Amino acid sequence: QPYAIGYTHGQLAQARITGSLRFYNSFFQKTAKLSWDDVRVLAQKDFEPVIREKWPAYLQEMQGIADAANLPLSDIIALNVRTEIAFGLRKTNQIEGCTALTWHNQGAAFIAQNWDWEPEQRSNLIVLTIIQVGLPTIKMITEAGIIGKIGMNSSGVGLTLNAIRVSGLDSTRMPCHLALRAALESTSLESAITQLTKYGVASACTITIADQSSAASLEWTHMGLQKLYANQNGHLYHSNHLLGDHPGIGPEDSLPDSFSRLKRIRELCEDERLVPVADELKEVFKDEDNFPGSINRKKIGNSLSETVFNIICDLRDLKAYLKIGRPTEEG
Repeated sequence: QPYAIGYTHGQLAQARITGSLRFYNSFFQKTAKLSWDDVRVLAQKDFEPVIREKWPAYLQEMQGIADAANLPLSDIIALNVRTEIAFGLRKTNQIEGCTALTWHNQGAAFIAQNWDWEPEQRSNLIVLTIIQVGLPTIKMITEAGIIGKIGMNSSGVGLTLNAIRVSGLDSTRMPCHLALRAALESTSLESAITQLTKYGVASACTITIADQSSAASLEWTHMGLQKLYANQNGHLYHSNHLLGDHPGIGPEDSLPDSFSRLKRIRELCEDERLVPVADELKEVFKDEDNFPGSINRKKIGNSLSETVFNIICDLRDLKAYLKIGRPTEEG
């Protein structure tokens, strides 16, 4: 079954997978002076043996993608460990600039995010529905060729991802995008946390997970984990810097606007006039305070990334609202 899932992905999204490869070929060349051959060698040497040993079903799925898209397996592995190579090994100074929230009160259960990245990758996004025997059905938006990203499942578990620019890598742990997939195969927040803490995550990132009753932000580094929980109002927020205490971790090179975006989303959501419904949360993610490094950001001037999509997951009603592109622009 994993191979068949991957084969369908590769068959239906072949052109966009090629687009993802073209984008990351250019990205690593431009930002890290690495050829795509260099990236593939790193992926094969540091990650393929561990994935084959610990998570063989995910490797089978990647093989299915590769075969259907007429590509070498190393291309697909490289896409799925691009976070570890780009940020864990500090091969690039570029960073995703995302803003996320969860909301559990007044009968509501939401998890939502603006995902910010290079706008050139927008045309390579796909929405996947993954049906597996004995596991929740997954609905997620991802970059073509990557088997785990942002979304929710039929058990009412949803998640978001925030990049953290801290160097360090432990390739014996689960790569970030595989961890996202594993969490989306879980039936509750607690089971997702149990699954991820069993293996650890290979490099720094924040994975925020919510179910219908609660939420937690899992701040990972290559050395460990700090868990953050909702405030007294049932809200949890994250951007692109570490909020917990991580002893022994080297200096963090955060986006300056990460702090202002976190402050701003907190201000907007702690306003008592805000009602927790999808339409009002959409307005939060349209905010352009501190433009262009705003919650709804734009690639212009010193801002190196742009809001590529907004997703709002209603975990009670099992609905997701997805807007490709900046929330204030048509498309």
